[in-house]
Amino acid sequence: MPQKKSPDVSVIIVSYNVRDYLHQALVSLNKSLKKYSSEIIVVDNASDDGSVDMVRKRFPKVKLIENKENVGFARANNSALKIANGKYLFLINPDTLVQEDTVKVLYDFMEAHPDAGMVGCKILNPDGTLQLPCRRSFPTPWVAFTKIFGLSSLFPESKIFGKYNITYKSPDETYPVDAISGSCMFLRRAVYEQVGGLDEDFYLYGEDLDWCYRIKKGEWQIYYVHSTQIIHYKGESTKRSNIDELSAFYEAMRIYVEKHYSFAPFLVLLLKLSIAIVSFVASLSAFIRIYAVAIIDAVCIALSVLLAELIRRGRLFVFPTYAYTIIYPVPILLTITLLAFFGVYTKRKMSLTHSALAVITSYVILSALAAFFKQYAFSRALILYSGIFSVILLPGWRFLYRMVGKYNSNPALWQRRAIILGTGKSSTELVQKIRHQPASGYNIIGFVSPTHTHIGENILGVPVISSVDSLRKVIREYNITDVIFAPHSIPYKQMLTIISDHQTEGVVFHMVPGTLEVLVGKASVEMLDEVPLVELSYNINKPLNRFTKRAFDILCSLFLLLTVYPIFVILRKENKSVFVQNIPKVLIGKYSLVGREINEQVLVETKSPTPYLGKPGLTGIVQLLSDKSLTEKEKEQYEIYYARNQSISVDVEILMKTFIRAIR
Repeated sequence: MPQKKSPDVSVIIVSYNVRDYLHQALVSLNKSLKKYSSEIIVVDNASDDGSVDMVRKRFPKVKLIENKENVGFARANNSALKIANGKYLFLINPDTLVQEDTVKVLYDFMEAHPDAGMVGCKILNPDGTLQLPCRRSFPTPWVAFTKIFGLSSLFPESKIFGKYNITYKSPDETYPVDAISGSCMFLRRAVYEQVGGLDEDFYLYGEDLDWCYRIKKGEWQIYYVHSTQIIHYKGESTKRSNIDELSAFYEAMRIYVEKHYSFAPFLVLLLKLSIAIVSFVASLSAFIRIYAVAIIDAVCIALSVLLAELIRRGRLFVFPTYAYTIIYPVPILLTITLLAFFGVYTKRKMSLTHSALAVITSYVILSALAAFFKQYAFSRALILYSGIFSVILLPGWRFLYRMVGKYNSNPALWQRRAIILGTGKSSTELVQKIRHQPASGYNIIGFVSPTHTHIGENILGVPVISSVDSLRKVIREYNITDVIFAPHSIPYKQMLTIISDHQTEGVVFHMVPGTLEVLVGKASVEMLDEVPLVELSYNINKPLNRFTKRAFDILCSLFLLLTVYPIFVILRKENKSVFVQNIPKVLIGKYSLVGREINEQVLVETKSPTPYLGKPGLTGIVQLLSDKSLTEKEKEQYEIYYARNQSISVDVEILMKTFIRAIR
């Protein structure tokens, strides 16, 4: 029986939640492969957007490898390389579009250049600009230094500084390079058989650079070919994952340096130090972006105290040494806390009124405190002056920011930047309502889909930018101030989990009533035509509420342990009430005085209380209604209602009712 001839080209695509992009890529590849015998292998890394079904239905000839988990780029490609039979191997990303002549140009170039082990082509962004990684140099110590510290960007046309992306050479010429982009790699089977596949130590980045290094070490040339091009919608897969690209990038650089520069320990140390510095700076920049408003406020308050001292004493740092541990930290911490309490770091970041009220309240409290501590009597004038300056500076910089925003005609600087969670009919109607009410101040940046299915689509001109898995990334990347849950978009329990998981992001959560009426509680309501928008900042997870609740628990449990608890131990040792029996557990923080129903079985199974409903309590609304034979659903609704409206006054009221009931 004659042996089956191997195909000319084996195309390998690793895909993760980019169904529509993958479809376009396969259509364009089929056109480009017309003149050649070929096979296409798609490795799906556990997508949940229907990619697998789409390939089976529309491209039945494609060989499909279904992974049960996202195993990373290198490992997925290697699984396909092991079964590929082509003379040439073509690794290409799913979020690409190839020209009709791309395969022909690369195939013909390899045939004409026997020294070429691998080639790549010109890679363009969707706007037509060149993606610089399509031609690169290896990150030698000097090249890495110029890249890490930005010299390659400052002097792109310099041969000394522009080596990393070879920016000193024209992109419209063909020439040998050290490395090409992993999004488009065309190589000989003989090369793969000689050097092996991709290094699976690299999960997301760096594996292409490492492969090129090994190919060059095997005495093959790598070429950048300018005469054909592809479009690459860069980063579409990572947008649909919760991977921290920044951390993954620097981790890949670390692995690469340790692997290929082990012969020079000093250089390895230098490069790792550089990577660590830049990684720290990048993380610090991300932190500053998130907390920029609070940082500016803290600087303004410190400046106010500095100016007050200068006016009061005529020079700086003349107060007693012990005073400086108080006169700077206390006003800053108290004012920042009150600004947060007044909502200035969530929905009212640029509010002049609320920032002024918070400052005034803070300095009234400081004045009262100064009256009680005689050793700080000298600070009364300081408080007055610094208070005046703070009232001017904190609202003042916000006023200037808003003026600059209007001057630049950029409403996004002062409007609320919102995303809508949900992609159904109700989401579409919600966008229309918001657009009909421009005075609401909402700038809808995009939709977040409960799944990956609709990512990349447009609804009324508004893009579906991500899935809920990447919500934190979206909030930070797009500077989101408000997240709106469309009606019936997700189950309310998942909604509350999302709110709990993202409470430190400084955004305001809203819902349209109808999903769970009990959440309305005391929420503020904004009317969008006939659609009320209910704020979902429930009390039990607010930092101030959590602090006061815990302090209340400690004080009350200590009092009860010293008074009531010993009496019950002596008089009713064999039959202590559940309430009294568990008072010590309140003190150590396992329970709260008021909270959810204690269910030891649930605690054993989950190992921790449900975060968005607070700790189990010795009493609570459900416990007070224990004679009503509540269903689990009703219990959950009452517990959510309590979480939404929790305050010390509510806790005291519940405790009083518990004691009255016990007496009766």
